[in-house]
Amino acid sequence: MSSPTVSSNGYPFTSVQQTSFKVYSPVRGGTERSLPSAAPPRLPFSRITEDDLAFFRQLLPGRAITDPDMLESCNVDWLKSVRGNSEVLLRPRTTEEVSQILKYCNERNLAVSPQGGNTGLVGGSVPVFDEIVLSTALMNQVLAFDSVSGILTCQAGCVLETLSQYLEERDFIMPLDLGAKGSCHIGGNVATNAGGLRLLRYGSLRGTVLGLEVVLADGRVLNCLATLRKDNTGYDLKQLFIGSEGTLGVITAVSILCPRKPKAVNVAFLGCSSFQNLLETFQCCRGMLGEILSAFEFLDASCMGLLEKHLKITNPITECPFYIVIETAGSNAVHDEEKLHNFLEKVMASSLVTDGTVATEDVKIKALWSLRERVTEALTHDGFTYKYDISLPVEKIYQLVTDMREHLGDRAKNVVGYGHVGDGNLHLNITSPTKDPALLAAIEPYVYEWTSGVRGSVSAEHGLGLKKRNYIYYSKPPEAVALMGNIKAMLDPRGILNPYKTLPDNLNLH
Repeated sequence: MSSPTVSSNGYPFTSVQQTSFKVYSPVRGGTERSLPSAAPPRLPFSRITEDDLAFFRQLLPGRAITDPDMLESCNVDWLKSVRGNSEVLLRPRTTEEVSQILKYCNERNLAVSPQGGNTGLVGGSVPVFDEIVLSTALMNQVLAFDSVSGILTCQAGCVLETLSQYLEERDFIMPLDLGAKGSCHIGGNVATNAGGLRLLRYGSLRGTVLGLEVVLADGRVLNCLATLRKDNTGYDLKQLFIGSEGTLGVITAVSILCPRKPKAVNVAFLGCSSFQNLLETFQCCRGMLGEILSAFEFLDASCMGLLEKHLKITNPITECPFYIVIETAGSNAVHDEEKLHNFLEKVMASSLVTDGTVATEDVKIKALWSLRERVTEALTHDGFTYKYDISLPVEKIYQLVTDMREHLGDRAKNVVGYGHVGDGNLHLNITSPTKDPALLAAIEPYVYEWTSGVRGSVSAEHGLGLKKRNYIYYSKPPEAVALMGNIKAMLDPRGILNPYKTLPDNLNLH
């Protein structure tokens, strides 16, 4: 087998080369650590043999894929920044098939890369070397739905948008909404603890996921597929797997609590003259809209410029330095519109908001939401993009963008910020005409040091994957990381599940 070309931040290197740098963490009192900045060399896993292929083909007739053309999309991440060299794609339909696959792989010491919709941004869902890709794409059945409790039970490979459509027909909605909803799988959403646009209203998946079915590394099936809101019997084991990025087990089914579909939805698109005014608008919004507030998103003028330039989207209000998308969702249209009207009247009268527009019809609502949701698409047309998903204290959320612009000067083409003000999640994006190692060196580790200095998180909702695994110490103390390593060693002693991901290289897990 040929050696793969892997890129931890968009730059190729061979599988035996490795560089290191010093990491300074202000939070840790200046502690100095040396961590590799690239993927480590391939670990001593077994190589696929003809006997292995024969076993998989017998277990999965027609679903053990070795065609290079079919494997191409599984070996490359969505950003095309990481490329592996898997030669086998397995497509199970049942939990029992996943169990047999992992039992066999564990005995043979074959590494496995679990994969859902492959929409991740940190290289967590593709092989790094020649790991077997275990896809959940055919595990796409709704198993049960309780219309009284609103609890949905489904296989891990169900596409988020398909589940949303299924629920809307029954007057419910998913508590999760993402820009990648047309491709991402619910199992992958849970495995990465995806955040998204509805977190402000419905909370994180850690609260809405009631139960999981997980296959462990040795093939044992852990059936914790509970449908109870309250279950206080011992450790809450499902929480180990939410956000573990497939390193502790493969999620095969999910039970999730779904809210009723709101009868009245309003979306307001507003402009602010400063970020301080935006923050004060947020405070006022939470106070006056309260229980009907479902989203509070922002984008800066640079984002709007990219939307206008690359996607030919028209700005529906006058030009402003900052823009807000506010969504309300409730059960009484008259009541909600009155509350929203009073809020808008107050923020306009106090000059917190300089201009705005409101939509109540589906077509217009989608048009306003597109101004926030299509920023990622616009960025893809602006050049090579360095993407950072950061969680910060709300009052600091835009300061990083300002400081990064000053820090980079004219080395970057654009530095833009957008995200979820409601939960302190900034999406910092930096573009350049092409991949630029000098620019990357100026961004990292500066961005992580800055984040650590205000006690933020280097990953708010996209996980750590391959790209950020060695930056974990900026957000977690060594004792916590070591304990994570102990848990990994207990559940996956041979380290076959999604190696090179999430946990730092210095734990020496294999």
